[in-house]
Amino acid sequence: MNDFEGLVAVVTGGASGIGAATAAQLRDRGATVAVLDRAYQAVSQGAALEVPCDVADRQSTDAAIGIVGSSLGAIDILINNAGIGAAGDVSQNDDAEWHHVLNVNVIGVARVTRAALPFLLKSSHASIVNTCSVVADIGLPQRALYSASKGAVRSLTFAMAADFIKQGIRVNAVTPGTADTPWVQRLLAAAPDAGVAAAALRARQPMGRLVTADEIAFAIAYLASPLSGATTGTTLGVDGGLAGIRVG
Repeated sequence: MNDFEGLVAVVTGGASGIGAATAAQLRDRGATVAVLDRAYQAVSQGAALEVPCDVADRQSTDAAIGIVGSSLGAIDILINNAGIGAAGDVSQNDDAEWHHVLNVNVIGVARVTRAALPFLLKSSHASIVNTCSVVADIGLPQRALYSASKGAVRSLTFAMAADFIKQGIRVNAVTPGTADTPWVQRLLAAAPDAGVAAAALRARQPMGRLVTADEIAFAIAYLASPLSGATTGTTLGVDGGLAGIRVG
């Protein structure tokens, strides 16, 4: 497929996990891809541009988007994927962690979008896709802060879609289930019994396995593609059936 031919895509949090898979998917389908991330452990697969960026900081974000715009001349696709996790019930995260997670996961989306907006408004195929989560729709234990942040991303997606529809910018979100990502692997490594914890994560998703980063990347690309030009204000679940079905 070459549905992104001639388009410039920005992927935040694009150096690993879902972001790296998305950057590769968009590149393989013809996009010129700029990856924004705080740190790069290795060279991203085929990224035209790698820019250091902390989405929790306005100066860093504005500078990174400015570099993309001046280097590549346009921004047509924005994938707001950067985010951090948090574990615990509502009593277990202090105020500082609440502020930090919301700053990255929610205000970070607004911050990057605000910086990229002048470029997106010039595009005839402008599209924004936010990485949300199934926890925005269902309650899972020990995810109070993370769920609150992703619930906000879900609502923000709908608000942005309404705000920008007349200006030709589509806004959607993907809502993954538990995915095989570096963050989940770190959670498992910290568990008393990683094998038992991994089995529990797999078992709670009706398909009986974790979602892959490539599966989520394909869904993100579907929403971002010009071929989905009539799709806006939509959330697309990639959760192994977790939100919608019950088995057994």
